[in-house]
Amino acid sequence: MHTLTANDAKRNFGELLLNAQREPVKISKNSKDVVVVMSIQDYEELEAMKADYIKHCFESAEEDLAQGNTVDGETFLKSL
Repeated sequence: MHTLTANDAKRNFGELLLNAQREPVKISKNSKDVVVVMSIQDYEELEAMKADYIKHCFESAEEDLAQGNTVDGETFLKSL
């Protein structure tokens, strides 16, 4: 992943947009990574993957409940 400083990103914004369409670009400010700029397609794919994962987690939880695979909160916290 290519990294730019915030100042470079500001000075070369058009180039940043073009590069971000090919691959995500990391932006740093004061030597700290602060944001990633990515194409809308990459963003939408990432959001879809997150939604699919959450759906999977809920479905797994429903299966566990249906099968009685549960623990009470106190037992769970003690296991941590």
